[in-house]
Amino acid sequence: MISWRLETYDELGSTSDLCTVRAKAGEAPGLAVLARKQTAGRGSRGRSWQAPEGNLNLSVLLRPAMPVALAGFYSLLAGVVAAEAIEPFFAPPTMLKWPNDVLLGGAKLAGVLIDAAPNGQNLDWLVIGIGMNLRTAPQIPGRATTSLAAHGLTLSALDAANAILSGFSRWHGASTEAIRDAWLNRAHPLGTPLEIKSAQATRSGTFAGLSPSGELLLQSNNRIHQISTGDVMLGPV
Repeated sequence: MISWRLETYDELGSTSDLCTVRAKAGEAPGLAVLARKQTAGRGSRGRSWQAPEGNLNLSVLLRPAMPVALAGFYSLLAGVVAAEAIEPFFAPPTMLKWPNDVLLGGAKLAGVLIDAAPNGQNLDWLVIGIGMNLRTAPQIPGRATTSLAAHGLTLSALDAANAILSGFSRWHGASTEAIRDAWLNRAHPLGTPLEIKSAQATRSGTFAGLSPSGELLLQSNNRIHQISTGDVMLGPV
């Protein structure tokens, strides 16, 4: 079990930035920071993340005893936990898009940002930030977004945060194989058309699963490619 210490703020620049500062200062694992409003939220690959009041802005600090090379499994796990958290309140199924976007009706409902620091070959600390559109869906160029409210569900940020923290506690100590299997069970089907955009190139192919270390597997030109970073765009499911 994880002994959570939830701190709630009316407004912060970034919940993950606060957790990172505390991590560097030696804060024990189990810190969770919830902000009703974020003014400088961060998304993946340096993007800003809009966080209007009423949505979920939550970050947690962990110090897992695991190699740095396996840190990506926490990104997968965060997506699983976020999806599981809303299911007791909500019937329509969610879907996961690599590595950790939570989709509802094909549109983005939630995303995850990971910050980590090594200590030799192992992790020193890990900060997981989760943003979820509870009340409103900010516009993201080129992406469809949605909110729980758009599907008729009213869920408070505090209730969502507590459900997520309970989920992380349930998964504490789980094997990488269990995390990988849980993620795959919630992912789009094998064979789904994908387009992977990175700074170097754009690749197209079909979804072929996950590698044993959590990378995305893309089948393209009769080969299986391991993808460790990039923007994933889904074709028709």
